[in-house]
Amino acid sequence: MAQNSEVLAPIGAVHRTQVGREATEPMREDIRLLGAILGDTIREQHGETVFDLVERARVESFRVRRSEIDRAELAELFRGIDSRDAIPVIRAFTQFALLANVAEDIHRERRRAIHVAAGEPPQDSSLAATYAKLDAADLDVDSVAEALAGALVSPVITAHPTETRRRTVFDTQHRITELMRQRATGDGSAEIESELRRQILTMWQTALIRLSRLKISDEIETGLRYYQAAFLEVIPQVNAEVRAALQHRWPDADLLARPILRPGSWIGGDRDGNPNVTAAIVRMATGNAAEVAFAHYFVELTALERELSMSARLVRITDEVAALGQDCHDAARADEPYRRAVRVIHARLTATAVEILDRRPDHGLDLGLPRYETPAQLLADLDAVDVSLRGHGSAPLADDRLARLREALRVFGFHLSGLDMRQNSDVHEEVVAELFAWAGVHPDYAGLAEAERVELLLGELATRRPLTGGGAGLSELAVKELDIVRAAARAVRVFGPDAVPNYVISMCRSVSDLLEAAVLLKEAGLLDAADERPYCPVGIVPLFETIEDLQRGASVMRDALALPLYRALVRARGDSQEVMLGYSDSNKDGGYLAANWALYRAELDLVEMARQTRIRLRLFHGRGGTVGRGGGPSYDAILAQPPGAVRGSLRLTEQGEVIAAKYAEPRLARRNLETLVAATLESTLLDTEGLGEFADTAYQVLDDLAGRAQRAYAELVHQTPGFVDYFEASTPVSEIGALNIGSRPTSRKPTTDISDLRAIPWVLAWSQSRVMLPGWYGTGSAFEQFIADGPNPAEGVEVLRELYRRWPFFATVLSNMAQVLAKSDLGLAARYAELVEDVALRELVFGKIQDEHRRTIVMHELITGQDDLLADNPALARSVFNRFPYLEPLNHLQVELLRRYRSGDDDERVQRGILLTMSGLASALRNSG
Repeated sequence: MAQNSEVLAPIGAVHRTQVGREATEPMREDIRLLGAILGDTIREQHGETVFDLVERARVESFRVRRSEIDRAELAELFRGIDSRDAIPVIRAFTQFALLANVAEDIHRERRRAIHVAAGEPPQDSSLAATYAKLDAADLDVDSVAEALAGALVSPVITAHPTETRRRTVFDTQHRITELMRQRATGDGSAEIESELRRQILTMWQTALIRLSRLKISDEIETGLRYYQAAFLEVIPQVNAEVRAALQHRWPDADLLARPILRPGSWIGGDRDGNPNVTAAIVRMATGNAAEVAFAHYFVELTALERELSMSARLVRITDEVAALGQDCHDAARADEPYRRAVRVIHARLTATAVEILDRRPDHGLDLGLPRYETPAQLLADLDAVDVSLRGHGSAPLADDRLARLREALRVFGFHLSGLDMRQNSDVHEEVVAELFAWAGVHPDYAGLAEAERVELLLGELATRRPLTGGGAGLSELAVKELDIVRAAARAVRVFGPDAVPNYVISMCRSVSDLLEAAVLLKEAGLLDAADERPYCPVGIVPLFETIEDLQRGASVMRDALALPLYRALVRARGDSQEVMLGYSDSNKDGGYLAANWALYRAELDLVEMARQTRIRLRLFHGRGGTVGRGGGPSYDAILAQPPGAVRGSLRLTEQGEVIAAKYAEPRLARRNLETLVAATLESTLLDTEGLGEFADTAYQVLDDLAGRAQRAYAELVHQTPGFVDYFEASTPVSEIGALNIGSRPTSRKPTTDISDLRAIPWVLAWSQSRVMLPGWYGTGSAFEQFIADGPNPAEGVEVLRELYRRWPFFATVLSNMAQVLAKSDLGLAARYAELVEDVALRELVFGKIQDEHRRTIVMHELITGQDDLLADNPALARSVFNRFPYLEPLNHLQVELLRRYRSGDDDERVQRGILLTMSGLASALRNSG
């Protein structure tokens, strides 16, 4: 991190990244500057001894990359290191990772600006490129209107144990980004560098993470910060621009009556395996979100009143605006009709906030006026102001702040974002069984066969009577579950139906699993099926997670929709049914290739089910940040969906450090939100699969490959004796729970079975140890066996190459796998394997991992024809080359501290050091869990 940072000596980088030195020099210059300032800060704050240790670690890490020294020599540098010295070294490399993220983001902006300035065509994944493709397709207006009816793109923010950065660090990093952005425009003034030094000093002197266990309230705050940082500004802009662009192309179609971009959240509503979610937490999550929305509106109304200063002596107004302002009796505003109208709007919104929020709002205005009952009433008043401005020569004013406020209200309402509820089907079964026993409906619901369960549940749903009343002697679990659902019902009543749009059923395996959730919604007053026009503002969403569940998901939905009562509920929601697909558990269950193909097959089956039952299907993709949990470039992933799987609607989870990487500030957020919308429009309106008559053959090949991959994966994970012991010893998975990382336990149940372990710690642990096993294992064996078992090996290779050339799904699977392999490092993984005391077990399992890793890389090169794993991703190639030597010390220090912690060293600094290394590696890898 000194001035001669070796990041500026990219040996072979031009060949590996296929990007010339001239193109990447500005980024390296940024990294050099930030690294040098960080190094100066460390020297000033801790002296030469600590600085020299950090610098030596850096230099030795680059020597490892150049194969000048063995890794064991670098590991020896940290063996026996005093924990007081280890902490600043860990913090140094962690903070460098954060600063490198800034440099890379600025460089991407710089490159895009160069492309635009050169007059080059817009890049794929931008809305401009998508519009050009739509124009070239000459689409029929009726088909466009039908395809985009009910269009929705919804990134759903979820919690993640490695996203533990405090708000101060988050804000400081944002200020550094702004300063580097100014510098990138050519402003290299001394003032900017001085301010960079102040910000980096602030970040260095601020604790990166909390020492106490992360609470759900902390996670709620973390999720909401992205609204203030970017979403409140960017989402309304994108919605308005997309609507205008589509309506310009198809003016006769009533497109996007509702905003297409509508964000969601799981934080505070997802109680699957998280006992810390309570009714109070649901109220906090929905209430805090609403407060963010109202605070934004009050700030905007205050500014709007200040700006609309027109005098009645100089402008005319509509009768509606004149009537609206009559309740403002401020003499100073007697001649300012628009200010009077805005003050009345402000006062009525204040009355709304006072009544529905748990805390009195800032910037309120009390005029003793009645509240708005719905956001639509508020919007109607703002629309009246808009009409008056446009009708009397003030359209430019209507197009400014007022337009942004109206657009924000359309998407954020009084609720800000929809909070999904989620619980495991096993819990539903237990609670419903208890409710039925208490009410005398049936003494042993759990003992019934599926058909008997369905009959009993339908009978209960057809009545309005409650199952319980005051004083019911229910278990703690049943009371808690009912209270949570009632808290959700309160949010719907107070903030509107968009406040809690969905109830997700984890591990959904049957029709009764759907109906059990419906019974709980009915008990809370959120469902009434006893009327000709059923009421259910909350969608019942099955989550199919394991490979077996994915395979039978369409059958479950077909059976449910055959029930008149359930079909009536779906009809009441516009014949729309959402289904969630679980990427994480399917991967943990069957491995990377098998899970990806099971998901694709499930989507094909669900699309056909929707066609046959004449419903509108919306798929909700439970993607994590890492490829092992469905991650990877969003644009490619959406285009790789089967035909008919998107249909104008897409919901997907966004998690952890990936959220910060995508949405931490407006420019990043705009680019990534555009990508989601662009891909959704293309997948909906264009043929993106491209297989044609080759589809059946392709599907048969993938059926074969997936079966082989799943067997290879199962042989290691599920059938190798001692594998769980190896996993627990060779990764920090135990410490993820023991060191209170995240607000939820690492397992759904208190067992050590892989099936019960939550997907985030499963993937996170393999990422930390640099094996990245969930993102590739089994795939190499599948390809090798497929080629070897065919009648002609050369023909088998050509079949796979043809799939790679023609099929976006297959190309994306290989590209994402290559990214994971590029980030893996089995040399470092070997250091973690040394934590396994059973030598025979260590050699057995790690030997299998090494063999499959080598095999998978060979097969990737054979199929793609590329000897560079990142040939199709030069940006990631630059990132890997520039920053990965800085990860090396974090991995070695993590292994050293894990060894001490497990041997009984109870030094608080050892525990803090492990937590810091986890956070640092997650920040550097940017998609670790």
